[in-house]
Amino acid sequence: MRNVPLGPTGLTVPNVVAGMMRIDDKTDAEVRALYDAARGAGIDFFDHADIYARSLHSAEKRFAEALDLSAAERGEIRLQTKAGIVREGPYFDFSYEHLVSSVEASLRALQTDYVDVLLLHRPDALVEPAEVARAFDHLESTGKVRAFGVSNHTPRQIDLLRTAVRQPLVANQVQLSIAHAPLVTQGLAANMESTPQSSVLDGGGLVEYCRINGITLQAWSPLQGTRGNGGVFLGHPEYAELNAVIDELAEKYDVTPLAIAVAWITRHPADMQVVLGTTTAGRLADAAAGSDLRLTRAEWYALVRAAGYIVP
Repeated sequence: MRNVPLGPTGLTVPNVVAGMMRIDDKTDAEVRALYDAARGAGIDFFDHADIYARSLHSAEKRFAEALDLSAAERGEIRLQTKAGIVREGPYFDFSYEHLVSSVEASLRALQTDYVDVLLLHRPDALVEPAEVARAFDHLESTGKVRAFGVSNHTPRQIDLLRTAVRQPLVANQVQLSIAHAPLVTQGLAANMESTPQSSVLDGGGLVEYCRINGITLQAWSPLQGTRGNGGVFLGHPEYAELNAVIDELAEKYDVTPLAIAVAWITRHPADMQVVLGTTTAGRLADAAAGSDLRLTRAEWYALVRAAGYIVP
């Protein structure tokens, strides 16, 4: 398992993360098996959010109840959670009161005194940076949160937060896969007239922005495509050309196609983390096999082209 820097914290973290979004209907034994598989593969970073699963904080609660971690074992892992979405609204809330109360509820659910990382979960158009700064200062000074970041934020949204927030924003969790890669492929088609791929959206330049500012990118839905029902692209007939290249590389490197999907993301020099939301223990080991697999430039670009993107 290859480790990468977590923003400017000085900490290193695995470049594959175990996402806990779908565990609240799992038994204690199933959650423990998933956790043990992650630890066995070198993954000690677990991703949560207050809104994940059936009810508020239910996945966090399931994680804690099933594992019943000792204080020593808790110290061996990193727990990341998110706040800011009011699912029942539906709307977003980055107010001091909401962020602090959400984190405190997450701590109770996770049965821990602190989380290692808190992410602001999707942008709040009504954000007041001073409110966020006050919440972060309180959560840091009380020892409840050790590092802060964002999710699905554009460069200018991050800049706006930084007008008031004094803590470094260590991570930005964004959707990225071989088959959903506008953040990476927009730049490949720069200055190509009438090419949709070259259109600069609000997230344009985000990868470069995060590299310049020492923000770790975390890729969510690393197996999700955009065609058909927008589900997993591995083995999907609408991605026949992409899967043919993936299967060829999997055979060459003696790994599973899942490992190649992971390796495409981890090959990028931005040192990204891949957030894998599986509840199947064996897939964590498959993903970990892609952690250290360094695709050649030709192989990486062949996957981009096979996914339907322009490589001039």
